[in-house]
Amino acid sequence: MVHTRQNQNTFSKAQKRRFVDAVLALKRSGRYDEFVRTHIDFYVGDGDGALRVAHMTPSFFPWHRKFLLEFERALQKKDPGVTVPYWDWTVDRTPAVSLWGEDFLGGNGRRTDHQVTTGPFARRHGNWTVTEAVTDGDFLMRDFGRPQAPVDLPSKAELAGAMDETQYDAKPWNSLSAGGFRNKLEGWPTRRGDRTWFNHNRVHRWVSGHMLGAGSVNDPVFWLHHAFVDLCWSRWRRRHPDVDPYLPLERPGLGDPQHDRVLAAGDDMPPWNIPLRDMLEHTSLYRYE
Repeated sequence: MVHTRQNQNTFSKAQKRRFVDAVLALKRSGRYDEFVRTHIDFYVGDGDGALRVAHMTPSFFPWHRKFLLEFERALQKKDPGVTVPYWDWTVDRTPAVSLWGEDFLGGNGRRTDHQVTTGPFARRHGNWTVTEAVTDGDFLMRDFGRPQAPVDLPSKAELAGAMDETQYDAKPWNSLSAGGFRNKLEGWPTRRGDRTWFNHNRVHRWVSGHMLGAGSVNDPVFWLHHAFVDLCWSRWRRRHPDVDPYLPLERPGLGDPQHDRVLAAGDDMPPWNIPLRDMLEHTSLYRYE
């Protein structure tokens, strides 16, 4: 049955509680940490010399759509009425919004060690011990806005700049792609050494703490962030119905630096080994409110 994903700022107290309870149940079972490990395993960068399917690559959107769908299905095994809400970071832009409330995701980390001490995912409650990508401690960390190097959440205008792109992706099919919707929304700087980040990447940097790097799934806000990224992709598809929904159509050939490093439209997508094309549409699976 097709289910509906809502904006998190419309959630009732009961919906927040059910979502949080299902996430905590996955954590207790060990299933949540499997999702963290999967993201770590498939976070392959431009310089790693291997196939990239999750980041810095055209399959960024379909890979995360499948990843998010698998997480949502795991939640629904705990509570069939739960869906993943989305966080529109162009609207809910401050630490004071309900997303970061004590009854939902908890707030910012404390100044000394960035440990989150409020909300259901605070280490002090004993329900959320970080076991993957552990850095300074086994607790969830956040550092909103990175005061030591301040960054703002993306604006509506910045998102619009990506949505206006009329091509899905462009050569060289990595973090340096200057054209195309994928990298404009994924948000990598298109020049080596540039420290400017955009859209999706800027959100990770604004939340900071565990949201930086491959272990970002340790922070449950990851899922709400990527649900909005998925919604933006869906809206882009509707806005540009006559363009190729995915590029490249064929894998780069021998001699191309991206040979065997990116997926083409007709390829299967690891680790699920499903056709990438199966994730180009979602209306038979879920819709957005």
